[in-house]
Amino acid sequence: MHELSLARSLIDQILALAQEHQAKKIINVTVIIGPFSGIVTDSFCFGFEALKREQKPTREAALTLETPSPEYCCLQCGKTFTGRNSQTMPSRSFSADRPCPACGSEHCTTRGGDELILKQLEME
Repeated sequence: MHELSLARSLIDQILALAQEHQAKKIINVTVIIGPFSGIVTDSFCFGFEALKREQKPTREAALTLETPSPEYCCLQCGKTFTGRNSQTMPSRSFSADRPCPACGSEHCTTRGGDELILKQLEME
């Protein structure tokens, strides 16, 4: 379960930022999890909720997740387009979840989407 170690790294990062800015309390943490990251969001949230209780500044922190729709690039015409945003992980194969809207080709590759980014941190 690598989600627990990712949650631990996030907690460490926000604690360091809180100390740097002399904040005593973390209110909200907003994280972007890419559709191709391989992170199971429920497990990540569970890990965050369990680990946040270990440190006073993070005990009451709320976690907000943003999961953008997958992006694809058509290998035929070069058009970049967005796929469906679903709860299931889209395939990284050379076939998008829908054909290219420009040329109809199903030969597409993924574009990014493997990120885990701390987007915003609200502290006091």
